[in-house]
Amino acid sequence: MKIYHIVMPEVWAEAEGGMEYRAPSLDDEGFIHCSFEDQLDAVIERYYKSAGELVILEIDPARLKAELVEEASTNNEIYPHIYGPLNLDAVIRTFAKMAPE
Repeated sequence: MKIYHIVMPEVWAEAEGGMEYRAPSLDDEGFIHCSFEDQLDAVIERYYKSAGELVILEIDPARLKAELVEEASTNNEIYPHIYGPLNLDAVIRTFAKMAPE
């Protein structure tokens, strides 16, 4: 099962081509927020409304070097969290998605 991380295009442009990606939440909260595919639209609606274009990282958990933990978060729903930097060779695809207005 794949997991997904939402990032602003300018932030992804800086990370792309490197070895790893460190979301601001890694320093602030200790992990990188991710979602399962069926959670993406609700997360975008809740946190990225009117943000414009977003980049979605599709991640293969089997390729992660950092620990992946599935744990309760917003509304006690289970979300995947990456406890460490995201090694970019675990990102198997990226695609653009527009946030709702």
